[in-house]
Amino acid sequence: MTAVEKVEEQLAALRIARRCVPRQEPAYLLDMDTSRGSQASSSSSSSSSLVAVSCSSPALRLYHRDTLQLLREYRAQPGALSGVRFARTCPSLVFSGCSQGSVQCWDARSASQKPVQVFSGYPSNVFISFDVSCTDLIVCAGTEKVEKDTFLVFWDARGVTDCATANKEPLGVYSESHNDDITKICFHPMEPNLVVSGSTDGLVNVFDINKDNEDDALISTCNSDSSVSSLGWSGEDYKQVYCTTHDEGFCWWDMAQLDTEEPITLLHVLDARESICTENHSLHYLVGGFYHEKAQKLFLLGGTSTGDIHLMSCGRAGLGLVGSLRGGHSASVRCFCWSAADESLLTGGEDAQLLLWKPGAGEGSLTKKAALKIPSSVQKRVRVHSTSLKSRKKCNA
Repeated sequence: MTAVEKVEEQLAALRIARRCVPRQEPAYLLDMDTSRGSQASSSSSSSSSLVAVSCSSPALRLYHRDTLQLLREYRAQPGALSGVRFARTCPSLVFSGCSQGSVQCWDARSASQKPVQVFSGYPSNVFISFDVSCTDLIVCAGTEKVEKDTFLVFWDARGVTDCATANKEPLGVYSESHNDDITKICFHPMEPNLVVSGSTDGLVNVFDINKDNEDDALISTCNSDSSVSSLGWSGEDYKQVYCTTHDEGFCWWDMAQLDTEEPITLLHVLDARESICTENHSLHYLVGGFYHEKAQKLFLLGGTSTGDIHLMSCGRAGLGLVGSLRGGHSASVRCFCWSAADESLLTGGEDAQLLLWKPGAGEGSLTKKAALKIPSSVQKRVRVHSTSLKSRKKCNA
């Protein structure tokens, strides 16, 4: 059995190990992240097994990763949350984006309802995406389009714990590379100067933020032909970029081929639902992807409106179904985190449930919670656009 086959077998064997205790106040679970900093110090050991979840309530919740016990909940200024990220070098710090023009940083060791730092945008900014560089030095947030303006806003995140409750002003913005809402931002997992952004304009842009200006910083512009819903890095040294779209398409590019004559598009699937649709396995939507370093393989996660989860492998020949996880969620899954350390999967969705899946696990007597009816106002808007590329360095089809 090859390494890839073994990993695919492990993924197909995932079973529910834990299920969070349902909250009295139901809310969609929209985004999540797990702390993965060093456990060498005593200060980090208490936060080395946390999962942070952003909810539609809106609230930021912290759980113990192994037991799924709710530890605390943060509620700050009003406005929809646009994501959650743990700091990489200091796992006790967790960032949350807010549509009301700020990114907030919280100390996971404290129950205080005041963030330790607020990264404030410009008055018209409505943030719908953000990320933090792998060295925790830079925060970047993407805005909705207001009139004709769409921004990537950057802040210096150094010294975040030394100036409690202080506001930080932006370092600057990129304003020319997207012409519609910036739905996703993802820093490179190893190179802190590289960041990729995706938008409802269909463009996926890769930047080197060490450059002096936006034009020089823009390394490549790829066109997904649709509205970008998720982004990520994959491949050896993470030189590949992939995205999913709001109409369930998938695009995959190799940035290592930019300066060669070879086409950089590895795969472009217009509708993944047609690729995975069989008699027993329907696919309604894509959630996102994760790169499995051990198998050197990119996997996608999708599902059905009734809560089934499908795991798919990505290859240059197309998408393939690896396995389906059933009996967990009762509504659409909206977010997940994959852990390479123990080969486990965390999932959250519109049924307000947080589930931990492990190979061969069994959850015992816990029962499946019924689907929740939550007003459609918390649903993400879906807008699909077709756009032509501007005069940038473009990806070869």
